[in-house]
Formats: sequence, C-alpha cells, structure tokens
Amino acid sequence: MPIPFRLATLLIITAFAAAMSHGCAPNAARKPVQMPDIPQQISRGAGKEPTIKVFFEKENEVREMPFEQYVEAAVAGEMKNWFHEEALAAQAILARTFALEFVASRGHSALNPAAHISTSFEEAQAWNPANVNDRVRRAVSRTRGRAAVHNGRYIKAWFHSHAGGTTAKAKEGLNYEYQEPPYTKVVRSGEGRDAPKDFATWRAVFTKQEVAAAVQKLGRNPGDFTAVRVVQRGPSGRATRIRVGNAEVHGADLRTALGSTRFKSNLLTSARVEGNKVIFEGKGFGHGVGMSQWGAQEMARRGKKADDIIRYYFEGVDIVKLW
Repeated sequence: MPIPFRLATLLIITAFAAAMSHGCAPNAARKPVQMPDIPQQISRGAGKEPTIKVFFEKENEVREMPFEQYVEAAVAGEMKNWFHEEALAAQAILARTFALEFVASRGHSALNPAAHISTSFEEAQAWNPANVNDRVRRAVSRTRGRAAVHNGRYIKAWFHSHAGGTTAKAKEGLNYEYQEPPYTKVVRSGEGRDAPKDFATWRAVFTKQEVAAAVQKLGRNPGDFTAVRVVQRGPSGRATRIRVGNAEVHGADLRTALGSTRFKSNLLTSARVEGNKVIFEGKGFGHGVGMSQWGAQEMARRGKKADDIIRYYFEGVDIVKLW
C-alpha cells in the first residue's frame, strides 16, 4: 500500500511539484493499519454496508437508506458532477468518511435526534440526488466502503472549493476549538486555470454598519471605527485575528458572521475602510482546510488517482475498506 508523500523540502511549491510528478513512494516498514469500527448506531455487522437515517430538512421527514445511496447524493451536492472521475472518487471517500465520523462522534443529527445525519450543508454536507449521474455513480461504486483514517480513527474529512493557492490548518481556517489534528497540513493547493476566476481572487464590499453588526454578533463592540486591519496570520497566511476598531475577532468567525459566500475566505490580501465602506480582498473560496476540490480536479486531470489526492492533502492517513 502506498504511503503519504514525504515533503522533499519545506518549500510548498517544491512539495506540490514533486507530488504531481512522482506521486507516493513505497515503505517496507509500514505499520499494520488499524481498522475503525463501523458506528454501532448504523452497523449491520462487520463487512456489511450500513444503513443510515437521514433527516430531510426541507421535507421535515426522516428516511432510511443504504449508506452508499447517501454518499452518491453527498458527492453530487458537494462537487461538480462533470469533474474528473478520480476527483469525484476522492470526494466520495471523504464524503463517506465525513458521514462515518459524524455518526461516530455525534450519534445523531442535532436537527432531528431520530436521524443519524441531515441534508443540511450547515450541519453536515450538501446533499443533492438530482445531480447524481453515471460519473458520480462510478466514482462511488469504485470506492465502495472505503474511508480515510488516522491511527485507526476516522479523520475530520474537511474539504472546500478553492484554497487560493495554499491549504490551511484547522485552527486558522475554521477557528477549530480543539487540538490541531495531526493530519492537517499546509501545502500548495494547485487549482488549475479552469477554476472560476472569482474564486482565485475576490473583492467584497460591506457597509460599516454591516461589519459592526457582525462583530457585535461575535460578542465584541468595535465602537465607531475608522480602520480595519489584520493583526495576526496563521501558518498559511490566513487572517486569524482581525482588528475592527476596538474589537479583535478571528478571521474565520468574521467570515461566517458576514456571510461565507460574500466573504469567501480569510486568506486576505487587503482590508480597509473607505468612507462608510469596508473593503476586503482575498484569495480562495472556503475555509481552506483539507482537500481543495478545484485542486483535486487539477491533480486528477494530470493523472493522479483518488488515493494520491487524499494523501497529498492529508498527512499520514490510511484508506481502508470497511465493506
């Protein structure tokens, strides 16, 4: 079994170039892989596909279905269904891992305790059965029962649209409240030229009142401010502390409070006040942690397989087959 690619140097660009051209190397001293248990809430026995109860938020009902059926619609909800099949396969492994970890750690949906997970992208991951096509079905079928683990535990299978050139650690990209997981890493994300231009770089304009309300929503009082500036950045360069007048907030939290589709990323290149306007400029779309979907598309286009893609974006993971 291949092992995670080892960075040849500390330079992100060198690491990406090597990964794209050479892939992963064998390691004769590899330790035996620890297999996680299928969460008992959904298990039908070792080696058997589980069933999962899904809360349909719009319909306000719970439906039970085979686990792989859930994964198909999650992949179709989270990734363009015309993407390269290897990118879709990587997304399938992560979508399956995400759901397994969700059930293992939480037990049930917070929106409906009778369900294991929901169709809400804010609670779990996007879910769109209407977008399932033959390409998605093949990617899910090829990866059937396969999940990403670290030391025998399901990883937090984070993914995002576009990392703006550089992936992030969880604490900077998400303001993750727990200890930084050992499998997150900062690498060149490698999005190709076909990625949307307004994902690569963006500009968002808010009123001072909008920004003040967002900061107050986070429990801080900025006062009548005349300046906004980044005062601290994380390992990837993302804004971890932003000063707005008298208040300091985490960049990831401010992004959420202002709206993550307008304030696309906390990988900021500029933040300033002009009259009654607050202007933010940055790179990327999403939190930047884990796999970049547009980066995965580019890696797949260059010949990389699903396992290579996942191991490039996550450090020291194993991909195991559970059913």
